[in-house]
Amino acid sequence: MAVQVDKTTRIGDLLQINADVAPILLEIGMHCLGCPASQMETIEEAAMVHGYEPDLVVDRINQFLSSAQTEANA
Repeated sequence: MAVQVDKTTRIGDLLQINADVAPILLEIGMHCLGCPASQMETIEEAAMVHGYEPDLVVDRINQFLSSAQTEANA
């Protein structure tokens, strides 16, 4: 079963789960993924700061993680 995240997942933890999720974060305007402050932000905080609905961002990330897991198991 693929790892699932929620709004309280920190960006640093998310990138450790799967660093390939970075383009999704870059698309919402989160361009300083390596900054110490961004590592401690939750997905919800990052989405809201950049004007995105947190639930939609979480759904997109979880779809990506699920797809990546399916491909890894193929």
